[in-house]
Formats: sequence, structure tokens, C-alpha cells
Amino acid sequence: MELWILFGIFFVLIAFNVPIAFALGIAAAATLVYDELPLMVEVQRIASGISVFSLLAIPFFIYAGELMLFGGIAERLVMFANALVGHIRGGLGLVNVLASMLFGGISGSAVADTSALGAILIPLMKKKGYDTDYAVNVTITASTTGILIPPSHNMIIYSLAAGGGVSIAALFMAGIIPGILTGLCLMAAAYLVAVKRGYPKDAWPGWRLVWMTFLGAFPGLFATVIIIGGTLSGVFTVTESAAVAAIYALLVTIFVYRSMTAADFWKATVNATKTTAMVMLLIGTASAFGYVLAVHQVPAKTIELMHGISNNPYVILFIINVILLILGCIMDMAGLILICTPIFLPVVKSIGLDPVQFGMLMMLNLCTGLCTPPVGTCLFVGCSIGRIRIEDTVKTIWPFYLAMFVALMFVTYIPAVSLWVPYVLLK
Repeated sequence: MELWILFGIFFVLIAFNVPIAFALGIAAAATLVYDELPLMVEVQRIASGISVFSLLAIPFFIYAGELMLFGGIAERLVMFANALVGHIRGGLGLVNVLASMLFGGISGSAVADTSALGAILIPLMKKKGYDTDYAVNVTITASTTGILIPPSHNMIIYSLAAGGGVSIAALFMAGIIPGILTGLCLMAAAYLVAVKRGYPKDAWPGWRLVWMTFLGAFPGLFATVIIIGGTLSGVFTVTESAAVAAIYALLVTIFVYRSMTAADFWKATVNATKTTAMVMLLIGTASAFGYVLAVHQVPAKTIELMHGISNNPYVILFIINVILLILGCIMDMAGLILICTPIFLPVVKSIGLDPVQFGMLMMLNLCTGLCTPPVGTCLFVGCSIGRIRIEDTVKTIWPFYLAMFVALMFVTYIPAVSLWVPYVLLK
């Protein structure tokens, strides 16, 4: 009965568009009252959930991404990507994906990627003769690579949800190949659709322009080098590298690019503060929700249920993929990471799956939900920029969904895709 109350109240509140953080907190409180436990337990769980030192990396990464967003790095990345692949058939579609991969390695946010690059590339693609639905589809799906390519604050949330036993550095390294693989699959889809529709291509600009645009983008790209290099070398912890990245982003946008105005700085600071507050509230209430799940042995019962369906690891992973894909369509990504990790991680451990690989599987599953109705944030932002109805976009997005599904199958069933880089660099 307790679980019916917990999940029933939660999903009813979600159906009425109550923010997920409040839905988690209210559902947990109602269940504690039914169990005749003091509500102070929830307060304690919320406080302990956000009192984790490694969580300091999240506001710093968010702030660094916002500073880069308002500091002009996106335009320089687009110029560099266009010099590299703009001469291929449907080149702006490939430029879109490549720029997203580069920008995602700086911002770590799919929504920021969609907003920044979409505002530049969607109007440009429309002007060059590309259909609006194609421009939006490429933009929103490509933006998901930012969740996989380090840094990614969603990986920090996953590490927390896993009980802190999964190395954040290992997760960052594990995201490199899946992120590149997803980008390549999306490039293939973008190219094939462009060829079918007969989109134009530009002339090869020459290596001199490639080199010049690279030099222009390099100061921004170097933020990723600081984060990854500092963490791998042991000079910084992940939290310290995030703080250094934020300071570096501010210095670059003020003194190198000279594009950060006082108004832009204020907007970046306000946006980062709001986003951090929402994430921390979500983490706190999810901690209370997770406590109730643990009290009622939901992880253990889930293991029994899965093994009752099948003992085949491939079947179990396929079922988990389907569940995560469905949930990703109707719920926020960060909330799902916090809810589903304590439930499914024990299941995948029981079949011998590495927690780092499962983290990549979860990231790729749930980032797909950012591009799907009814609550896909990137889908809404992209359609708003492109001024196109969601229904018209979704009708033609299936090649890009297929590309992401292919990448998901590689990540799910080939452990080396996720684990090879961490093994080589962190062994």
C-alpha cells in the first residue's frame, strides 16, 4: 500500500504539471505520514542529500557554461565547424552536429546547446534553403551530445544517486566515445537526409581558414582541456576543476574575446543561480524519495521482478532501455536519474554490468527524452527558435531517433565503448 501511495501521488502531481522536485517531496512526505514516521525524517534527508562536497562542482560547471553561452564562444565554434565540414552535401547539418559536440564539451548542457547554437544555425540554415523541420531536428538531437561529452553535471548527479561509489572522473572519461559515436551517427543521419532532399554544399575554404577559425575557437575549447587534463593529472579534483573552469571562462570572455558586457554577466549569473537552485532542490527531495524507496525495499523487489521475467542479461538490459526511454518522454532527466538509479543499478550489478557503463546507458536513454514530446525541453526550445509546430517537427525526426538508438545499442551491448577510455587513462 505504501508504494501505491508513493508512486500514485507522484504521478498524479506530475500529470497536473507540478514541478518534479515538489512532486517528489510531497509524495515522500505523504508516505512517511502513512508509515507513521515523523516528517523531520524528510527534512533530514533533504539536508543530507544536498550536503555533499562533490555537488559543489554542479554550480561551477553550470556557471562556466552560462558564461561561455553569453561570451561569444558559440559563434566561433560554428565558424570552425563550418570551415571543417561545411563543404560537404548538406554541410550545415554536419556543422550543426560538430559544433554541438564542441560546445557540449564546454557547457555540458543540452538545453544551453540548443539555445546558443540553435539561435545561430537554425535561421542560417533556413536562409540557405534548408527546411525548417530538418534544421530543428538536427539542432535538438545534436545538442544531446553535450550530456555525454565531458563535463556533464548530469554525470555528477548520477554518481550521487549511485551512492557516491562511482568515480566522477571515470564517468567523464567514459562519456567521450559514446558522445563521439552519437555525434557520428547523427552526422550520418543528417547527411543521408540532406542527400535525399538535395540540400546545397559550399566550396572547400582551404586549410588556412580552418586554421584561423580554430585559433579563434581555441581559447574557449581550452576550458575542456583544463577540466579533463586537470582531473586526470591529479592537479585538480573534479570540484576544483569546475571552479577553475568558471574563472577561466570569465577571464576568456572578458579579456580574450572581449564580448562579455555587464548585462551579459548579470544574465549569466542569474541564470546559473536559478538553475543551481532548481537542481539542488531536486537533489534534496529526490534523496527523501529515495529513502522511502529503500525503506520499502524497492531495489530488491525490482531485482526479483526482473529475474522473474528473464535471467538473460541482454533481455534485462533491453527491458530497462525500454522503460527509461518511455519515462524519458514524460519526465525531467535529472529527476529520472535520481529516481531510477537506486532502482535499476542493483539490477544491472546483479547481471555483471559495470556501474560506469550503466551510467552511459542511462545518459543516452534519458537525453533522448529531451527531444521527444510531450515534455522534451530541447524540442520545445528548438521549435520556438525555428517557429515551427512540434507536430511538424516530430513527423520527420525519425532518422535522428534511429541514429541515437543505434548509438544506444552499441553502448548497451559493447562494454568497451564506455569502459575502454577509463581503463586506459585511469588504470
